[in-house]
Amino acid sequence: MAEINLVTKLVGDIQGNFFIPDYQRGYRWEKAEVETLLNDIYEYGGKNKKTENDNYCLQPIVVRNLGDRFELIDGQQRLTTLYLIYVYMNKASNGFMSEPRFTLSYETRNESVDFLKNPSKAKHNDNIDFFFIYNAYKTIEEWFSQKEKIQSTLTNINKYFDECVKVIWYEVPDTENNIDLFTRLNIGKIPLTSSELVKALFLKDENGDSIRQNELSFEWDNMEKELHNDEFWGFLTNSEADNYPTRIDLVLDLISKKPSGDKETYRTFFYFDDELKNGQSLENIWDEIQHNYLTLKEWFSDHEFYHKIGYLIASNFKKLIDILYDYAGKSKTEFRLYLDESIKESINFKKAYSDLDYEHDYNDIKRFLLLFNVESVRQIDDRKRRFPFGRHKKENWSLEHIHAQHSEGLKTNEKILEWLKAHIKSLQTIGEQENFISDMEQLAKSIEDNPKTTKVRERFEPLQQQVVNALSPKGEGSEYIHLLSNMALLSSEQNSAVSNYTFDAKRNLILEKDKNGSYIPFCTKMVFLKYYSEEDTNLHFWGKNDREAYTKAIEKVLASYLTIQKQENEEG
Repeated sequence: MAEINLVTKLVGDIQGNFFIPDYQRGYRWEKAEVETLLNDIYEYGGKNKKTENDNYCLQPIVVRNLGDRFELIDGQQRLTTLYLIYVYMNKASNGFMSEPRFTLSYETRNESVDFLKNPSKAKHNDNIDFFFIYNAYKTIEEWFSQKEKIQSTLTNINKYFDECVKVIWYEVPDTENNIDLFTRLNIGKIPLTSSELVKALFLKDENGDSIRQNELSFEWDNMEKELHNDEFWGFLTNSEADNYPTRIDLVLDLISKKPSGDKETYRTFFYFDDELKNGQSLENIWDEIQHNYLTLKEWFSDHEFYHKIGYLIASNFKKLIDILYDYAGKSKTEFRLYLDESIKESINFKKAYSDLDYEHDYNDIKRFLLLFNVESVRQIDDRKRRFPFGRHKKENWSLEHIHAQHSEGLKTNEKILEWLKAHIKSLQTIGEQENFISDMEQLAKSIEDNPKTTKVRERFEPLQQQVVNALSPKGEGSEYIHLLSNMALLSSEQNSAVSNYTFDAKRNLILEKDKNGSYIPFCTKMVFLKYYSEEDTNLHFWGKNDREAYTKAIEKVLASYLTIQKQENEEG
């Protein structure tokens, strides 16, 4: 296997002649990119260093060693700008600061070497490359001129280049196709990922063990492939897969303990690079990666762990990294106890769950109902059915009133028309023959004939109240409307379509969506199919007996997690 040269290198240590082949476009950075680079160097390079490894690292420079020069495959824009910064600092210091220790030449612009050394206005319109190079140089000049102490800024930038600002130097082997690599890195601006750099570290041919390297490469690729199982991915994280250029980054980030939301692209790469430099063997590091990955696979395969860990992550109560490190040193019995106690804690709301209210405890109810859905699926006897975390996380979830009595969301004629049609069907199904059905049909027709017809709401509101009365259980008030016993989970998109519907109309639309393949959470479906209710229940209404049966079903499924909370409520 050809040797890969992958190191971090101080900007001040970059030396050699760099050749930019004709398959690349020329220099194209504009003022914003140049200023961003200067500001980053000035800001991060000037931070107090706590350890020798506290460095600011620029994006990778990808090259191929041609013997007497380097073919620059990726990093042309960045390296050219660094060159121009050196040129400016040398001139501004009257030669006190050194010229660049490297040169740049373009296959299509033989005169570029001289122009880079002296970007002049006289020639800046000779070609498009010169135009951008000259403007970048003027931007550098203006940036330094805006500093209060130009000389100290020059000294500091020069010092940062020599002491703490680095690039990731990636020297590819001869077997790598340069045009293919350039295309992948530059079409669509796809950067080298942290995981690709870590993989390259592991494949460095220092010991000549090509068989082991091939095995490692195969194992690595297999991990990446298995992580593309959306159900596996959905179990492990709430992050969109698009946030991870390669999915194995998730596993590597766990080991490097990269904080969630950390914007340092290559922090994980630096972790493994430091581990190798500090004497850790490649085999030990790889064993740790495999051990952690196999642990995740085991959890995914285990029916109980899958559901309990999946819930804790999906509910945002625990992060995968916390669970993984809390797992260390525990027996399976201890780990099960840890998971159960974590779940109990996640729904310890300091008030009776039956008193949770839509207006004050929205997120608590969402978490509670998520657990109810997950546990309901987990406890099914055949143990073959699994809660679909992958599919679940593709939706945005909201709370749905099982039975609604309001019309606040019906603000357009189109929405009112949909409501009328859905409830005409419900009234006809239950045999209601009141005169207002005819009035509803007339209003619906007038909207269909003229979608912009006026004073629709004035005609609609009295009809809406009559319909709600007809499709609501007799003799019941509305005090239960916002309580847990009248709540279910539904995707935000589906919720917006039916949020103002009474139970029967809502039931018809949800069952239709389910029949057409839409994902309806298990317990939501059970509610609208009336599986929790008594056998003699009226299928078209959501009444007191239904709410009580629903609450009892929740208590039964979640009994082992509600014990502490019940005792606290009773004592309170």
